[in-house]
Amino acid sequence: MNLYDLLRSLGIADPSGTGWLAVVFTFALAWGVTWRFIPAVRSFALRVGWADQPNARRLNREPLPNAGGLAIYAGVVAALVLASLLRPIVIEGVLAEVLTILLGGSILVLVGFIDDQFGLPPLFRLFTQILTALLLVANHSGIEATFGTPIDPLLSTVLTVLWVVGITNAINLMDGMDGLAGGVSFITAMSLLAVSAQFPTRAAATLLLAALGGAALGFLRHNFHPSHIIMGDAGAYFFGYVLAATSILGNLKVTTLFALVPPVLFLLLPVLDTTQVFVRRLMAGKNPLSTPGKDHLHHRLLALGLSQRRAAITLWGLTVVANWLAMKLQGMTPIVIHATMGSIVILLGFTVWQRMRNVASKSS
Repeated sequence: MNLYDLLRSLGIADPSGTGWLAVVFTFALAWGVTWRFIPAVRSFALRVGWADQPNARRLNREPLPNAGGLAIYAGVVAALVLASLLRPIVIEGVLAEVLTILLGGSILVLVGFIDDQFGLPPLFRLFTQILTALLLVANHSGIEATFGTPIDPLLSTVLTVLWVVGITNAINLMDGMDGLAGGVSFITAMSLLAVSAQFPTRAAATLLLAALGGAALGFLRHNFHPSHIIMGDAGAYFFGYVLAATSILGNLKVTTLFALVPPVLFLLLPVLDTTQVFVRRLMAGKNPLSTPGKDHLHHRLLALGLSQRRAAITLWGLTVVANWLAMKLQGMTPIVIHATMGSIVILLGFTVWQRMRNVASKSS
Protein backbone atom coordinates (compact mmCIF):
# COMPACT_ATOMS: atom_id res chain seq x y z
CA MET A 1 0.00 0.00 0.00
CA ASN A 2 1.46 3.37 -1.04
CA LEU A 3 1.11 6.62 0.88
CA TYR A 4 -1.86 7.78 -1.20
CA ASP A 5 -3.81 4.57 -0.52
CA LEU A 6 -2.96 4.73 3.19
CA LEU A 7 -4.19 8.31 3.49
CA ARG A 8 -7.30 7.47 1.50
CA SER A 9 -8.05 4.52 3.81
CA LEU A 10 -7.74 6.86 6.78
CA GLY A 11 -10.39 9.10 5.27
CA ILE A 12 -8.19 12.06 4.33
CA ALA A 13 -10.34 14.26 2.09
CA ASP A 14 -7.54 15.09 -0.42
CA PRO A 15 -4.61 12.65 -0.15
CA SER A 16 -3.03 13.93 -3.38
CA GLY A 17 -2.67 17.45 -1.98
CA THR A 18 -0.41 18.71 0.79
CA GLY A 19 -3.17 20.03 3.02
CA TRP A 20 -2.81 17.05 5.34
CA LEU A 21 0.84 18.01 5.86
CA ALA A 22 -0.26 21.49 6.94
CA VAL A 23 -2.56 19.86 9.50
CA VAL A 24 0.29 17.73 10.84
CA PHE A 25 2.61 20.75 11.09
CA THR A 26 -0.16 22.78 12.76
CA PHE A 27 -0.56 20.09 15.41
CA ALA A 28 3.19 19.77 15.94
CA LEU A 29 3.77 23.51 16.23
CA ALA A 30 0.90 24.00 18.69
CA TRP A 31 2.32 21.16 20.78
CA GLY A 32 5.86 22.54 20.68
CA VAL A 33 4.97 26.18 21.41
CA THR A 34 2.69 25.28 24.31
CA TRP A 35 5.16 22.82 25.82
CA ARG A 36 8.11 25.20 25.59
CA PHE A 37 6.21 28.35 26.57
CA ILE A 38 4.66 27.00 29.77
CA PRO A 39 7.83 27.10 31.95
CA ALA A 40 8.27 30.82 31.18
CA VAL A 41 4.58 31.50 31.89
CA ARG A 42 4.80 29.54 35.14
CA SER A 43 7.87 31.42 36.32
CA PHE A 44 6.32 34.80 35.56
CA ALA A 45 2.98 33.82 37.13
CA LEU A 46 4.66 32.87 40.40
CA ARG A 47 6.53 36.19 40.49
CA VAL A 48 3.40 38.30 40.03
CA GLY A 49 1.03 36.15 42.07
CA TRP A 50 -1.10 34.62 39.33
CA ALA A 51 -1.83 31.47 41.31
CA ASP A 52 -4.63 29.54 43.00
CA GLN A 53 -4.12 29.43 46.75
CA PRO A 54 -4.82 26.20 48.70
CA ASN A 55 -8.22 26.01 50.35
CA ALA A 56 -10.83 23.45 51.41
CA ARG A 57 -12.16 23.06 47.85
CA ARG A 58 -8.88 22.72 45.99
CA LEU A 59 -6.60 19.71 45.71
CA ASN A 60 -3.33 21.68 45.54
CA ARG A 61 -1.38 22.10 48.79
CA GLU A 62 0.72 25.05 47.65
CA PRO A 63 0.17 28.06 45.36
CA LEU A 64 -0.34 26.75 41.83
CA PRO A 65 0.07 29.07 38.81
CA ASN A 66 -3.25 29.40 36.98
CA ALA A 67 -2.05 31.06 33.76
CA GLY A 68 -1.62 27.92 31.65
CA GLY A 69 -4.46 29.09 29.44
CA LEU A 70 -2.23 31.86 28.10
CA ALA A 71 0.33 29.32 26.86
CA ILE A 72 -2.43 27.19 25.33
CA TYR A 73 -3.86 30.20 23.53
CA ALA A 74 -0.40 31.24 22.28
CA GLY A 75 0.25 27.74 20.95
CA VAL A 76 -3.03 27.63 19.03
CA VAL A 77 -2.60 31.11 17.53
CA ALA A 78 1.02 30.45 16.52
CA ALA A 79 0.00 27.20 14.83
CA LEU A 80 -2.82 28.85 12.91
CA VAL A 81 -0.53 31.65 11.76
CA LEU A 82 1.77 28.94 10.37
CA ALA A 83 -1.17 27.34 8.58
CA SER A 84 -1.99 30.66 6.94
CA LEU A 85 1.59 30.94 5.67
CA LEU A 86 1.96 27.38 4.36
CA ARG A 87 -0.89 27.81 1.84
CA PRO A 88 -1.42 24.10 0.95
CA ILE A 89 -4.79 24.40 2.69
CA VAL A 90 -6.70 27.15 0.96
CA ILE A 91 -7.24 28.96 4.23
CA GLU A 92 -8.84 31.94 2.51
CA GLY A 93 -11.95 29.83 1.96
CA VAL A 94 -12.37 29.11 5.66
CA LEU A 95 -10.79 32.24 7.09
CA ALA A 96 -14.10 33.76 8.21
CA GLU A 97 -15.00 30.66 10.25
CA VAL A 98 -11.53 30.37 11.76
CA LEU A 99 -11.40 34.06 12.71
CA THR A 100 -14.93 33.99 14.14
CA ILE A 101 -14.09 31.12 16.46
CA LEU A 102 -10.74 32.66 17.35
CA LEU A 103 -12.45 35.96 18.15
CA GLY A 104 -14.95 34.27 20.44
CA GLY A 105 -12.17 32.21 22.04
CA SER A 106 -10.01 35.31 22.51
CA ILE A 107 -12.82 37.13 24.30
CA LEU A 108 -13.30 34.19 26.66
CA VAL A 109 -9.55 33.87 27.30
CA LEU A 110 -9.50 37.52 28.38
CA VAL A 111 -12.62 37.20 30.53
CA GLY A 112 -11.40 33.94 32.05
CA PHE A 113 -8.00 35.38 32.84
CA ILE A 114 -9.50 38.45 34.56
CA ASP A 115 -11.81 36.16 36.52
CA ASP A 116 -8.85 33.98 37.56
CA GLN A 117 -6.92 36.91 38.97
CA PHE A 118 -9.56 39.34 40.21
CA GLY A 119 -12.96 37.64 40.06
CA LEU A 120 -15.94 38.58 37.91
CA PRO A 121 -19.70 38.36 38.60
CA PRO A 122 -21.25 35.09 37.32
CA LEU A 123 -23.84 37.01 35.28
CA PHE A 124 -21.11 38.93 33.45
CA ARG A 125 -19.33 35.70 32.57
CA LEU A 126 -22.62 34.20 31.35
CA PHE A 127 -23.38 37.29 29.26
CA THR A 128 -19.95 37.06 27.62
CA GLN A 129 -20.44 33.37 26.82
CA ILE A 130 -23.82 34.11 25.22
CA LEU A 131 -22.23 36.89 23.17
CA THR A 132 -19.52 34.56 21.83
CA ALA A 133 -22.16 31.96 20.95
CA LEU A 134 -24.08 34.60 19.00
CA LEU A 135 -20.91 35.27 16.99
CA LEU A 136 -21.30 31.76 15.54
CA VAL A 137 -24.95 32.42 14.75
CA ALA A 138 -24.05 35.68 13.00
CA ASN A 139 -21.48 33.82 10.86
CA HIS A 140 -23.98 31.02 10.06
CA SER A 141 -21.72 28.53 11.84
CA GLY A 142 -24.17 27.31 14.46
CA ILE A 143 -26.79 24.57 14.77
CA GLU A 144 -29.44 24.76 12.08
CA ALA A 145 -32.93 23.61 13.11
CA THR A 146 -34.90 22.36 10.09
CA PHE A 147 -38.22 21.28 11.53
CA GLY A 148 -40.14 23.27 8.91
CA THR A 149 -41.71 25.69 11.39
CA PRO A 150 -41.74 29.51 11.43
CA ILE A 151 -39.64 29.53 14.60
CA ASP A 152 -36.78 27.48 13.11
CA PRO A 153 -34.39 30.51 13.01
CA LEU A 154 -35.11 31.33 16.65
CA LEU A 155 -34.80 27.67 17.64
CA SER A 156 -31.47 27.46 15.80
CA THR A 157 -30.15 30.42 17.79
CA VAL A 158 -31.38 29.02 21.10
CA LEU A 159 -29.86 25.58 20.45
CA THR A 160 -26.53 27.10 19.45
CA VAL A 161 -26.38 29.32 22.53
CA LEU A 162 -27.36 26.48 24.88
CA TRP A 163 -24.79 24.15 23.31
CA VAL A 164 -21.88 26.60 23.34
CA VAL A 165 -22.56 28.00 26.81
CA GLY A 166 -23.21 24.54 28.21
CA ILE A 167 -20.03 22.93 26.85
CA THR A 168 -17.88 25.95 27.73
CA ASN A 169 -18.97 25.71 31.34
CA ALA A 170 -18.84 21.91 31.40
CA ILE A 171 -15.14 21.88 30.47
CA ASN A 172 -14.49 24.62 33.03
CA LEU A 173 -16.25 22.66 35.78
CA MET A 174 -14.13 19.59 34.99
CA ASP A 175 -10.91 21.53 35.54
CA GLY A 176 -10.60 20.50 39.17
CA MET A 177 -7.93 17.79 39.02
CA ASP A 178 -4.51 17.51 37.42
CA GLY A 179 -4.64 16.33 33.83
CA LEU A 180 -8.39 15.88 33.60
CA ALA A 181 -9.68 18.78 31.49
CA GLY A 182 -6.57 18.78 29.30
CA GLY A 183 -6.78 15.05 28.66
CA VAL A 184 -10.51 15.06 27.91
CA SER A 185 -10.04 18.04 25.57
CA PHE A 186 -7.18 16.31 23.75
CA ILE A 187 -9.14 13.08 23.22
CA THR A 188 -12.21 14.96 22.01
CA ALA A 189 -10.23 17.27 19.72
CA MET A 190 -8.42 14.35 18.06
CA SER A 191 -11.66 12.40 17.55
CA LEU A 192 -13.45 15.40 16.05
CA LEU A 193 -10.36 16.03 13.90
CA ALA A 194 -10.53 12.50 12.47
CA VAL A 195 -14.14 13.14 11.44
CA SER A 196 -13.69 16.65 10.04
CA ALA A 197 -10.57 15.65 8.03
CA GLN A 198 -12.80 13.58 5.74
CA PHE A 199 -14.81 16.57 4.53
CA PRO A 200 -13.22 19.41 2.53
CA THR A 201 -16.05 21.68 3.68
CA ARG A 202 -14.88 21.30 7.27
CA ALA A 203 -11.35 22.58 6.70
CA ALA A 204 -11.82 25.32 9.32
CA ALA A 205 -12.70 22.75 11.99
CA THR A 206 -9.78 20.56 10.89
CA LEU A 207 -7.26 23.38 11.33
CA LEU A 208 -8.65 24.52 14.66
CA LEU A 209 -8.84 21.01 16.07
CA ALA A 210 -5.28 20.19 14.99
CA ALA A 211 -4.03 23.29 16.80
CA LEU A 212 -6.21 22.63 19.85
CA GLY A 213 -5.16 18.98 20.08
CA GLY A 214 -1.47 19.88 19.87
CA ALA A 215 -1.82 22.58 22.52
CA ALA A 216 -3.69 20.22 24.84
CA LEU A 217 -0.97 17.59 24.55
CA GLY A 218 1.78 20.15 25.13
CA PHE A 219 -0.07 21.41 28.20
CA LEU A 220 -0.50 17.89 29.61
CA ARG A 221 3.28 17.50 29.60
CA HIS A 222 3.27 19.94 32.56
CA ASN A 223 -0.21 19.36 33.98
CA PHE A 224 -0.37 15.61 34.64
CA HIS A 225 -0.06 14.96 38.38
CA PRO A 226 1.92 16.39 40.08
CA SER A 227 0.99 19.51 38.12
CA HIS A 228 3.31 22.51 37.69
CA ILE A 229 0.56 24.73 36.35
CA ILE A 230 -3.19 24.72 35.69
CA MET A 231 -5.09 26.20 32.74
CA GLY A 232 -7.44 28.32 34.86
CA ASP A 233 -10.74 29.68 33.56
CA ALA A 234 -8.91 31.26 30.61
CA GLY A 235 -7.76 27.89 29.28
CA ALA A 236 -10.91 25.97 30.21
CA TYR A 237 -13.19 28.52 28.55
CA PHE A 238 -11.01 28.46 25.44
CA PHE A 239 -11.01 24.66 25.22
CA GLY A 240 -14.74 24.46 25.87
CA TYR A 241 -15.67 27.15 23.36
CA VAL A 242 -13.50 25.85 20.51
CA LEU A 243 -14.66 22.25 21.06
CA ALA A 244 -18.30 23.34 21.18
CA ALA A 245 -17.93 25.47 18.04
CA THR A 246 -15.99 22.92 15.96
CA SER A 247 -18.32 20.06 16.92
CA ILE A 248 -21.19 21.85 15.14
CA LEU A 249 -19.19 23.54 12.38
CA GLY A 250 -20.43 22.70 8.91
CA ASN A 251 -24.00 23.66 9.79
CA LEU A 252 -25.20 20.73 11.88
CA LYS A 253 -28.79 20.28 10.73
CA VAL A 254 -31.24 19.16 13.40
CA THR A 255 -34.41 17.53 12.11
CA THR A 256 -34.81 15.14 15.06
CA LEU A 257 -33.33 14.99 18.53
CA PHE A 258 -31.18 12.06 17.35
CA ALA A 259 -29.09 14.52 15.30
CA LEU A 260 -27.71 15.89 18.56
CA VAL A 261 -26.55 12.50 19.81
CA PRO A 262 -23.10 12.35 18.09
CA PRO A 263 -21.98 15.83 19.27
CA VAL A 264 -23.15 14.98 22.79
CA LEU A 265 -21.27 11.66 22.74
CA PHE A 266 -18.02 13.36 21.76
CA LEU A 267 -18.36 15.49 24.91
CA LEU A 268 -20.28 12.96 26.99
CA LEU A 269 -18.11 13.07 30.12
CA PRO A 270 -18.30 16.88 30.60
CA VAL A 271 -22.04 16.76 29.85
CA LEU A 272 -22.69 13.96 32.34
CA ASP A 273 -20.51 15.52 35.02
CA THR A 274 -22.19 18.92 34.76
CA THR A 275 -25.68 17.41 34.60
CA GLN A 276 -25.27 15.30 37.72
CA VAL A 277 -23.76 18.24 39.63
CA PHE A 278 -26.67 20.51 38.67
CA VAL A 279 -29.28 17.89 39.56
CA ARG A 280 -27.70 17.05 42.92
CA ARG A 281 -27.33 20.69 43.91
CA LEU A 282 -30.90 21.52 42.88
CA MET A 283 -32.21 18.55 44.87
CA ALA A 284 -30.24 19.83 47.87
CA GLY A 285 -31.86 23.26 47.48
CA LYS A 286 -28.60 24.93 46.43
CA ASN A 287 -27.82 27.30 43.57
CA PRO A 288 -25.92 25.09 41.08
CA LEU A 289 -24.19 28.08 39.50
CA SER A 290 -22.71 29.63 42.63
CA THR A 291 -22.44 26.75 45.09
CA PRO A 292 -18.96 25.19 45.12
CA GLY A 293 -18.49 21.66 46.30
CA LYS A 294 -16.68 18.35 45.90
CA ASP A 295 -19.48 16.63 44.01
CA HIS A 296 -17.90 16.11 40.59
CA LEU A 297 -17.12 12.68 39.14
CA HIS A 298 -13.40 13.04 39.82
CA HIS A 299 -14.12 13.88 43.48
CA ARG A 300 -16.12 10.66 43.76
CA LEU A 301 -13.28 8.60 42.30
CA LEU A 302 -10.84 10.20 44.71
CA ALA A 303 -13.21 9.42 47.59
CA LEU A 304 -13.13 5.76 46.51
CA GLY A 305 -9.38 5.77 47.09
CA LEU A 306 -8.04 6.33 43.59
CA SER A 307 -5.01 8.57 43.20
CA GLN A 308 -5.23 11.67 41.02
CA ARG A 309 -3.27 9.88 38.31
CA ARG A 310 -5.53 6.81 38.27
CA ALA A 311 -8.70 8.90 38.49
CA ALA A 312 -7.58 10.99 35.50
CA ILE A 313 -6.66 7.94 33.44
CA THR A 314 -9.97 6.25 34.33
CA LEU A 315 -11.94 9.26 33.11
CA TRP A 316 -9.74 9.48 30.02
CA GLY A 317 -10.69 5.87 29.31
CA LEU A 318 -14.40 6.64 29.58
CA THR A 319 -13.89 9.57 27.20
CA VAL A 320 -12.14 7.31 24.68
CA VAL A 321 -15.05 4.85 24.78
CA ALA A 322 -17.63 7.63 24.31
CA ASN A 323 -15.67 9.10 21.38
CA TRP A 324 -15.27 5.66 19.83
CA LEU A 325 -19.05 5.25 19.93
CA ALA A 326 -19.57 8.78 18.55
CA MET A 327 -17.30 8.01 15.60
CA LYS A 328 -19.23 4.78 14.95
CA LEU A 329 -22.49 6.74 14.85
CA GLN A 330 -20.87 9.22 12.45
CA GLY A 331 -20.24 6.36 10.03
CA MET A 332 -16.45 6.29 10.31
CA THR A 333 -14.76 3.16 8.95
CA PRO A 334 -13.11 0.73 11.39
CA ILE A 335 -9.61 1.65 10.19
CA VAL A 336 -10.25 5.36 10.83
CA ILE A 337 -11.63 4.65 14.29
CA HIS A 338 -8.83 2.27 15.25
CA ALA A 339 -6.10 4.56 13.90
CA THR A 340 -7.56 7.52 15.77
CA MET A 341 -7.97 5.73 19.08
CA GLY A 342 -4.57 4.07 18.75
CA SER A 343 -2.91 7.43 18.09
CA ILE A 344 -4.68 8.98 21.09
CA VAL A 345 -3.55 6.20 23.42
CA ILE A 346 0.04 6.27 22.14
CA LEU A 347 0.36 10.06 22.40
CA LEU A 348 -1.20 10.17 25.87
CA GLY A 349 0.93 7.25 27.02
CA PHE A 350 4.12 8.88 25.74
CA THR A 351 3.22 12.18 27.42
CA VAL A 352 2.49 10.51 30.76
CA TRP A 353 5.73 8.50 30.52
CA GLN A 354 7.72 11.67 29.81
CA ARG A 355 6.06 13.45 32.73
CA MET A 356 6.74 10.57 35.13
CA ARG A 357 10.34 10.32 34.00
CA ASN A 358 10.79 14.05 34.60
CA VAL A 359 9.23 13.83 38.08
CA ALA A 360 11.42 10.83 38.96
CA SER A 361 14.61 12.56 37.80
CA LYS A 362 13.86 15.62 39.95
CA SER A 363 13.05 13.56 43.05
CA SER A 364 16.17 11.38 42.82
